[in-house]
Amino acid sequence: MKIIFVGPTLPEAEDLVPPDVEVRGPAKHTDILAAVTDGATVIGLIDGNFEDVAPIWHKEILFSLSQGVRVYGSSSMGALRAAECAAFGMIGIGKIYSRYVSGELVDDSDVAQIHGPREMNYVSLSEPLVNVLATLDDLLLRRELDHADYDSLRTSAEMIFFKERTYRAIVANADLPDHLSRESLTVLLRTNAINQKRLDALELLKAIAAADDRRVQVPTDWTFTSTRQWRKIL
Repeated sequence: MKIIFVGPTLPEAEDLVPPDVEVRGPAKHTDILAAVTDGATVIGLIDGNFEDVAPIWHKEILFSLSQGVRVYGSSSMGALRAAECAAFGMIGIGKIYSRYVSGELVDDSDVAQIHGPREMNYVSLSEPLVNVLATLDDLLLRRELDHADYDSLRTSAEMIFFKERTYRAIVANADLPDHLSRESLTVLLRTNAINQKRLDALELLKAIAAADDRRVQVPTDWTFTSTRQWRKIL
């Protein structure tokens, strides 16, 4: 059984996966443990809840790996946990994961965003920093932005609280020359926006689809330890 946890990063995931892949909503505490108990052989973690509920424990991922379950992560909570658990066998996918592994990104909020409920197709209400950086990098590479404006916009984006980060807010708070049209710059950013979280999630879907639907040999270089706190959730 292959299971993917995803929500706002890829709302239409159910239409993109083969029949042997089960799509569940953003993961919260104990959801990965439940997936293993349900018989999962491969798990893909993309989105996870974190603010009003307890997030996915690293211990759940380690338990999964200790049972021979392959665990992949990308895009959002998945990229974070993959960077943190790579040494134990979790497989990270995509540019966002790579940025966390390299140390270029360190803050959990760099992938955070606010969005509507599932009933509203998780409509996005803010821009995650990782998507903003991908957009700015691309515009700089294509010389649609000069280095000074790029630096000002990046600094502005990094300083805005994740719930309030929109392209309009980024431009409004950036230290830019007076002659530059902020309205035109906002349009430039929006029309050229790169959704890096989505691109990484699509990579993960391909990896899950290609993976064998079976558990693998359990790790031999480390041992899962059942602590008192762990036993409380069993």
